[in-house]
Amino acid sequence: MDTQIYHSCISILAEELVPAMGCTEPIAVAYAAALARDTLGNIPEETEVAVSDSILKNVKSVIVPNTGGMRGVAAAVAAGFAAGKAERKLEVISEVSETERHAIAQFLKTQTIRVMKSDTGCVFDIGMHVKKGEDTAYVRISGHHTNVVHIEKNGQVLFDKQTAQEEQGANAALKAEISVRQIVEFADTVDLADVEELLSRQIEYNTAIAQEGLKNDYGARVGKILLQAFGGDVHNLAKATAAAGSDARMNGCELPVVIVSGSGNQGMTASLPVIVYAKKYAISRERMLRALIVSDLVTVHLKAGIGCLSAYCGAVSAGCGAGAGVCYLLGGGYEEIAHTVVNALAIESGVICDGAKSSCAAKVASAVEAGLVGMEMTKRGSEFRGGDGILEKGVENTIRNVSDLARNGMRETNEEIIRLMIKTV
Repeated sequence: MDTQIYHSCISILAEELVPAMGCTEPIAVAYAAALARDTLGNIPEETEVAVSDSILKNVKSVIVPNTGGMRGVAAAVAAGFAAGKAERKLEVISEVSETERHAIAQFLKTQTIRVMKSDTGCVFDIGMHVKKGEDTAYVRISGHHTNVVHIEKNGQVLFDKQTAQEEQGANAALKAEISVRQIVEFADTVDLADVEELLSRQIEYNTAIAQEGLKNDYGARVGKILLQAFGGDVHNLAKATAAAGSDARMNGCELPVVIVSGSGNQGMTASLPVIVYAKKYAISRERMLRALIVSDLVTVHLKAGIGCLSAYCGAVSAGCGAGAGVCYLLGGGYEEIAHTVVNALAIESGVICDGAKSSCAAKVASAVEAGLVGMEMTKRGSEFRGGDGILEKGVENTIRNVSDLARNGMRETNEEIIRLMIKTV
């Protein structure tokens, strides 16, 4: 395999497979708050936070962990101020004492946090102005969850960089340009020592939160209901396990997940079905790790052309990745995996994202279903073909079409979704 592509794939996995505790959009807000507090050198007396519409959409309805069930931008800000450890980034509020929990609630009762719309035009944007006495500070995160682009104190710029970086991080171009064929070749040939630590953490963290979701009653209990209603065959168990992880995560569970494409739901959707199938069929750990690579990288590749946040449900990309990963796990090669991806995209593309919340668990289950149905069609010699709707001959051409649909065609859809959500506040 080409050496540059090999190292690029490792770099992408290292950038993508990072731990996060809580839904990543409110956590990004809490991270910005912790940075602003540290820059100010004190707990603020006055706070103004400007967020893009898509941030507001994903923070509005999801529980912020370690807050006692609070939701919304102000709760995320208060958590960052009262308990955030900025150096932990997406685990910024993973260690919160009882005293700090009380401080979060007290801050919201006694301080005003003004939340307003960002006017930068960036899809992912958080700008936070804070003040204490005569001191002021400002922090801006833009493009993706930990991409700090500006810090200043008392009008003096401490840090600044271009905000035009691609939304998916340092390897954005590579994620879009890499092909499904190259992903499969990498999975076949990679020295697992180069990625085993990343993948082992993904297995450990995502399995743990899924089991928590299956044991306890989080949110709408989608994962538990799937098992109760449809039984424990491997197909349903894969859906239920991924959904249960989302049940827990969307409803305040304080366990971390390993994310993919900046999303814990996508991280669980991409990984848990592969893990479930590997366990069910007693497939070797080596094969499972290589299948996880396929699932993770296919998910990233599909999402790269769409962008960090959009009206297109990101779980769809991860469900396609899961189908591809399970296909590889069960012996499929490039042709079978490519057909699986196209089949899954034909089935599920167009599911909207109306923010992070309990119903994400059901969308996760639906996305996994699409991936697995796409795989089963391929196993049985059936496929959707170019010319069927937005499908075009060749998996990469279809991926580009779906990216155009999600990034450009659904832009107005996203605006309408946000208008409807804000109307219900």
